[in-house]
Amino acid sequence: MAAEIIDCKAIAATIKGELTKQVAAIAEEGLTPRLAVIVAGDDAASAAYVRGKQRDSAETGIASDLWQVPGEGEPAAIEAAIRAHIERLNADPAVDGMILQLPLPEDVYEDTLIETIDPRKDVDGLHPENAGLLVQGAARYLPATPHGVQQILVRSGNDPGGKHVVIVGRSRLVGLPLANMLVQKRAGANATVTLCHTSTPDLAGYTRAADILVAAAGVPGLITADMVRPGAVVIDVGISRVDDPSRKRGYRLAGDVDFEAVAQVARAITPVPGGVGLMTRAMLLTNVVRAARQFRGR
Repeated sequence: MAAEIIDCKAIAATIKGELTKQVAAIAEEGLTPRLAVIVAGDDAASAAYVRGKQRDSAETGIASDLWQVPGEGEPAAIEAAIRAHIERLNADPAVDGMILQLPLPEDVYEDTLIETIDPRKDVDGLHPENAGLLVQGAARYLPATPHGVQQILVRSGNDPGGKHVVIVGRSRLVGLPLANMLVQKRAGANATVTLCHTSTPDLAGYTRAADILVAAAGVPGLITADMVRPGAVVIDVGISRVDDPSRKRGYRLAGDVDFEAVAQVARAITPVPGGVGLMTRAMLLTNVVRAARQFRGR
């Protein structure tokens, strides 16, 4: 039997509906949550993602501002321009959340810039202070993509509590924070977690042991049907451009999972596109509203 395709679009819409009500309620107290996005360069994928964030913000009543930095020139000059925006937004009391859209142009170092962001406005949860709070189980903000994965599981009836979750991918954006979140003793977590990566010996031996398999390595088609235990739940975080001359654009979007084959084995699976990415945007806005409530007294 083919797997259930988890309707991430519907889950994201539900969360945005909840946010819309929250934003409307605090607007009556004179507060409009505001998100500022800093983009350097003209990466096409980043531009599309930012447009999606702006649409979602408008739909939920959250104000959003885009600050563009040219991606050409000396890395030091680009970094200085980004830093100037960050410092100004840090000082602006009307800005509740700020994100620095990644990736940055070559040789512009993201770590030093992320550390410049006021941790209270770091709604991506990447600042070292916020990353540390997450590990301690006292997160100020749950990183958007891992939180999106968690909400997909809980809201689709696949609560990770008591399950063996195998995560393939150890990035600080997804794999590491997701492992930290799901292993904690709390609602929507309390799982046994195994964290793997593309250099893990006998990777398939680990993935076949998963009740819930999360693919977040950024390698198209990495997870094949023989790597999935029958009846497992598969969450595909990966999204990559793959050359495809048959498409008008010359490429297609592909996840880390061989979707057609794995869907014949798994019990439930997320699609790419139209899956985790939609949830990432929804959970980012959740953090913006949280920031407004926490630090502007609402």
